[in-house]
Parts: sequence; structure tokens; C-alpha cells
Amino acid sequence: MIQREEIPLLLTGFMATLSGVGLARFAYTALMPQMVHAGWFSGEQVAYLGAANLLGYLIGALAAAPLAERMGALRVLVVCWVAVMLSFAACSFPQPMALFFVWRLISGIAGAALMVLGPSVAMSAAAPQRRATLGPLMFCGIGVGALLAATLVPMFARSSLSAVWWALTALCAVALWSGWRAARQIHPHAPVAITPTATATAAVPARSLWSAAVILVFLAYTCDAFGFVPHTVFWVDYLDRELHLGAGYASTQWAFFGLGATAGPLCAAYCATRWGWWGTTTGAYAIKAVAIGMPLVWVGFAEHAVSGFLVGALSPGMAAITSGYLMQLIGPAQHKKMWGYATAAFALLQATAGYLMAFIYAQTGSYRSLFVLGCTALALGALLVACSRLARSETV
Repeated sequence: MIQREEIPLLLTGFMATLSGVGLARFAYTALMPQMVHAGWFSGEQVAYLGAANLLGYLIGALAAAPLAERMGALRVLVVCWVAVMLSFAACSFPQPMALFFVWRLISGIAGAALMVLGPSVAMSAAAPQRRATLGPLMFCGIGVGALLAATLVPMFARSSLSAVWWALTALCAVALWSGWRAARQIHPHAPVAITPTATATAAVPARSLWSAAVILVFLAYTCDAFGFVPHTVFWVDYLDRELHLGAGYASTQWAFFGLGATAGPLCAAYCATRWGWWGTTTGAYAIKAVAIGMPLVWVGFAEHAVSGFLVGALSPGMAAITSGYLMQLIGPAQHKKMWGYATAAFALLQATAGYLMAFIYAQTGSYRSLFVLGCTALALGALLVACSRLARSETV
């Protein structure tokens, strides 16, 4: 049960993840085919514009903590909420691609800062024994944002594409108002961590930062950053325009992704408790590899729904799982530093994958090869995590 005094903490983290990724990034995924149908941009152009948000995410992930130290976390959060809201409003009319690129870049920068600082501020002010409960609930905002995008885009697109952007602007304004009010109630002197750990892990002595096992898990996490890009950026456009299944079908499938992203963080702690960190992390990477490759083999409604749901669940969920396994490997004393490195590497590989895959699509005119790359990357990640057990000096 959530206690009354914990509601401001929960709302701060939830609204930050909802705005930072659920809307700032995933709403655009649902909008990509609509922008092509409306004649605003070509298929190649919307692919590159999707990658712009990933580049912004890299910048924002690196800049969030220094900005919070200089300006104060609450002030940075408010500025970023406003920036996401204004980027939506600025995208509400046709304009040159270069200008649209800037707005998508800004949304990525602000979205990453919201993702890093919102849950961190809230978790740092929460009682240690309550973090395992509150953390997953905060990250459910990602899935709720994707669900809202799946609902709003087809609803308002019947009127005009501009109406969709203004609806997203209004939704972000609501998130800004409630998130800001909640954040003001959090103790102002609470320390800000770079990244929260969403699940509780037993304290263990500090260990070597760059052991062989840690390096393997670190590399696996970068494989996840590369491999999940086809679903999180190109999935709706692939279903709508390449498979000619229609906007309604694609939006429904995106809702399954959102449902998965909502459930994923809630399942992470349970699975780790049930099967242990090594087993849970290995299984998560293997299942995600299969889910990304499913559209290449099975093309029915159920198969697409299962694929989207699993990748959605293992998008925010993978961060919690990998973070917990790394803490077990190196201990809490060095986890903060290692997770900062892992987050930066994840953002870098994610941005690289976005531009590489946009280039491949521009050259081939098909998204299918991107799912092959994504499946291969996650399969490699699963192998690396599996090997990490052999590299450890003690049993997980």
C-alpha cells in the first residue's frame, strides 16, 4: 500500500517518466506514419527525426546531474517539463526538417533529464525500505505515456495532425502542473542520485569495479540499447506503412507495447526474487531477443501483440534488472559510479543505433533488416550475461 506521505514522491517520479519517455519519445513513434500520410515528411525523413530524439537523450543523460548540481534539481525538472511541452507545441505545424529536428532534439534532451532526475529526487527522499515498492511504480509512467499516445494519436488524427500535437501539449502541461506541485513537497535538501535502483538488493562488500563479469554485463546492456530501437522507434510505421495494416491496427499494437511497459517494472523485482539476478537477467535478454525477431517469422495479430508487449515490458524493466544484477556484482558502494557509466553507454549506443538504422532504412526502403539486427544484438547480450556467471569467483 502507498502511504499518504509517499504520494508526492510517487507523483514526481511517475510524471517525470511519463513525460520524459512515455510522451517525449514514444508519442512520436505512434505519430510517424501519420506524418508521412499527411505529407509533412517522407518515410526516410521521419526515420531520421526519430533518431534526433535519441541523440538528445544522450546529451540529456550526460548533462542532467551537472545541471542539477548547478541549478537545483527541482528547477531543472520544471525547465525540462516546459521544454517538452513547448517542443510539442512547436511541432504542431509543417516546417522545414532542420527546424523540426531541433524540436525533437530538445525533447530528447529534456526527456532524458526528466528520466534521470525525477525518479532520483523522489527515491532519494523515500525511506530505504520503501524504495523497492515505489521505484517500479514510478517507472510505470513510461508505459502509461505510450498507452496515452496510442489512444490520443488515432483519436485526434481524424481531425488533423496539428490537433494531435496540441493534445500532447495539453497532456504534458497537466504532467508539469502535477509533477511540479508534488516535487515542491519533497524535502529540498534530499541528496540527488544520478540514477535510482528500482529494486532492493542485499548489501554486499565493495568489489572490483571492472571485473570480467561486470564488463560482460556492461556490454550486454549496450546490446540492449542497440537492439530495442526497431520496436521503440519504427514499430508503428513498420506495421502501418510497410505491412499495409493500417493506422488503427498499428495504434492498437502500440497500446500492447504500452501495456507491457506498464507491467514490466512491476515484474522485475518479483522475477529477481524468484529466480535470482543472474537467471532473471539472462532470461530477460533471451526473451527480448525472441520478441524482437518474432515479426520476421509470425505476422498475425496475436504474434504482433505478444512481440510488442514483451519488448515493452523489457524496455523499462531491463534497466531495473540490469541495475540490480550489477549491484550484486560490485556492491552498493560502487554501484552509483558504474550505473552512471552504463547509462551513458546505453544512451550512446541507442543514438548510434537510431542513426544507423535510419540510414539503412533510407538505403533499403524496408524495416525488416532492422529487426534482424535488433534480434542479433539481444541474442549476443543474452550470451554475454550467461557467460558472466562463469567469470565470477563466487556463485550468484
